[in-house]
Amino acid sequence: MRLTSEEKKMLRGGNGVAAKEALELQIEVGKFFGAKRLVPVSNVHMMGDIEVMGDSGKAFLERMAASGASCSVPTTTNARCIDFEYVARLGQHPDEAAKEKQLIAYLRKMDVITADTCINYQTLYQPHKDEHVAWGDTGTVIYANSVFGARSNFEAGPAALAAGISGRVAEYGFHLDQHRRGTFQVDVNVALEDYADWGALGKLVGESHQDYFAVPVFNGVKRRPSADQLKHLGASLASYGSMGMFHMVGVTPDAPTLRAAFGGAKPAEKIAVTRRDIERVYASYGAKNNPLNLVVFSGPQQSLFEMKNLAALLDGQKIRSGSHLFVTTSNGVKSAARALGYLEKIESAGGIVLEGVCFYILQNIAQIRVRNGWSNLVTNSAKLANIIGAHKFNTLLRRTEECIHIALTGEES
Repeated sequence: MRLTSEEKKMLRGGNGVAAKEALELQIEVGKFFGAKRLVPVSNVHMMGDIEVMGDSGKAFLERMAASGASCSVPTTTNARCIDFEYVARLGQHPDEAAKEKQLIAYLRKMDVITADTCINYQTLYQPHKDEHVAWGDTGTVIYANSVFGARSNFEAGPAALAAGISGRVAEYGFHLDQHRRGTFQVDVNVALEDYADWGALGKLVGESHQDYFAVPVFNGVKRRPSADQLKHLGASLASYGSMGMFHMVGVTPDAPTLRAAFGGAKPAEKIAVTRRDIERVYASYGAKNNPLNLVVFSGPQQSLFEMKNLAALLDGQKIRSGSHLFVTTSNGVKSAARALGYLEKIESAGGIVLEGVCFYILQNIAQIRVRNGWSNLVTNSAKLANIIGAHKFNTLLRRTEECIHIALTGEES
């Protein structure tokens, strides 16, 4: 790999032992992927919770913090697995909560901002077109590449921390022009309204094209989507298809025209999505004769606009006895929702708003499911409907208002 004079100095230990080790890790990553050089990054977003990292990850962070490691570029954390206010109520392990607090302390010692959010692109930092970043959560990466036109791969925890310390990543994958061009065309012949509709579109496209370097180009979208609608689309594509980027003609920065999205080339394939296809997605989910007693708005965390909408739908209502409704969001959004009165309306209806977590990585979630007798999980998030199945939930993807109706009545409308 070609290294700059500054990188050679770092490799010799001129910036300290931790920076040397961080750069060595990035060089090894680059060798594996055939990168020719490293590129500077301006922002890092990393996983940093005990459920994902485990004891070995905690020991790694402890060692790095003890070595004097410190981030050279702004570095933030993704959603964690514990809301400390709800440890006892959820029946989580106090020992794991203590480990989580230790892990947070190590990160802060290394100048990591423990913001604990998977919607950093909505609440913390919005990179510009062609800006290199090192982000770790799948939903954040596809949003950065697609909606902002920035450049990032899916960064694993140690590599993301190494990027924060060294300020470098290997130039491969979506940092390169060649992987950012559209590969197939999706003609959207349906008006998509609800967040779940956009997630259903992502499921249809991602599930049938499971390839990191498959880049769909959405054409014919009837109405310019909101940031939250694009969030649900991207999270779904990344979840079902492991995709890292998409284009939307006339919406995303690299797709002012259909031709530009493909870099002048012809699409390898064209597919069309109709209303019937979207409705078929919803019909594929069923309750299997088990109670509909769990509704979750998470994966990704809720924006302030989503919190406002949930508050309006729940205002003056009461969640059915025996049912549970969970909402997850970031500290900043929850604080704003409290000040604006949205939080009170959700909680007065019986909803539980968890801060700084995402539902599917909650510590001990499989045991929480069994303890509460949950089988079905109803959500408007296609991503959550996909990944929470690893904990043996049966999921139902439903539109937002239908999710609220189920929470209030225990029945589908």
